[in-house]
Amino acid sequence: MIEHWEHFAHDADIGLRGIGATKEAAFTQMALALTAVITDPADVHAGDAIDIQCHATDDEMLLVDWLNALIYEMSTRKYLFSRFDLHIVDNQLNARAWGEPIDIERHQPVVEVKGATYTALQVTNDGDGWIAQCVVDV
Repeated sequence: MIEHWEHFAHDADIGLRGIGATKEAAFTQMALALTAVITDPADVHAGDAIDIQCHATDDEMLLVDWLNALIYEMSTRKYLFSRFDLHIVDNQLNARAWGEPIDIERHQPVVEVKGATYTALQVTNDGDGWIAQCVVDV
């Protein structure tokens, strides 16, 4: 399985999908897809690191909490992230995200993501790997 992310159309919002061999890989791809809504992740330097912890009752709620924690950090720090290391055990996510302050000229942000939603929300293992997806409000 090739780990990757993709966007899918959804009315006025944007769908994100992360695919990976593990749940952690799919959640990492979702984080990259989130950055890619705003700018090209390849243009974001993985400089400073921050730690993020999330806990939820199930995988779907954990995905929403993870994305909303990243959105919160992006908004309050005026940051973008491009590298992620995360571990999930018993619906507890511990992550480190690396990024840098937004540079308007270099990053040319397209939109601001307001939050992850429950629309099209799913985290599944299809036997070949993990698929995580949801729609984000822009």
